[in-house]
Amino acid sequence: MPRFYCNQPLETGLQLVLPDAVARHVQVLRLKEGDLITLFNGAGGEYAARIERLEKKYVQVLIKTFSARESETAHGLSLAQGLPEGSKIDWIIEKAVELGATSIQPLISSRCVVRLSEERAKRKMQHWTGIMAAAAEQCGRNRLPHLAEPESYEGWIGQQDLHRRIVLSPRGSQPLSQWARHHPAQAVTLIIGPEGGLSPAEEDTAIARGALCLTLGERVLRTETAGLAAMAALQAVWGEL
Repeated sequence: MPRFYCNQPLETGLQLVLPDAVARHVQVLRLKEGDLITLFNGAGGEYAARIERLEKKYVQVLIKTFSARESETAHGLSLAQGLPEGSKIDWIIEKAVELGATSIQPLISSRCVVRLSEERAKRKMQHWTGIMAAAAEQCGRNRLPHLAEPESYEGWIGQQDLHRRIVLSPRGSQPLSQWARHHPAQAVTLIIGPEGGLSPAEEDTAIARGALCLTLGERVLRTETAGLAAMAALQAVWGEL
């Protein structure tokens, strides 16, 4: 069944008029009255609903059943990503959702070219939330990752984090996959720099605050590749892929 993220309370037996954006998607897919769809609101589980009434820009459904099905990782997987140029961050967020990220933290580090005003950051947060919802619809997740507001690297690195922090750098002396094979699956935060990486001082600060400095191998990966490759490697070694 087609899946749609619906950011409002859901329960069995409820007759619901779908939000405009979801209704447009239903129209684009040429669904008809009587068709079944799946709805989820990010609170967990999913609902099967039947289209009861379908008009131009208007779709009413009846929620029939609830399933507690989940497809989340067994451990927290956070991505702290230095903001890259252009639309690369959109692609990173989309793929991070598919790979099971439970939290995404955009970072503004010293080598970031992008600088966001308060108003622009607010628009970006709305845009990124939409990307996460669409990715969750496609990949079968019923929960969206926590999306934190963009923050300076200096402010973020000084905060407490219950996850094991890992900074990925060519300076690392041990490959990430080797470390993962010798440690049980656990909550981790992957720290990825923007184009040009983190500065040596920023890496040193992370290490001084307890982060592991690991490498992804002999090749230097682009910022839009490194975090996703690291997530996939951890998921594979720890049996999630």
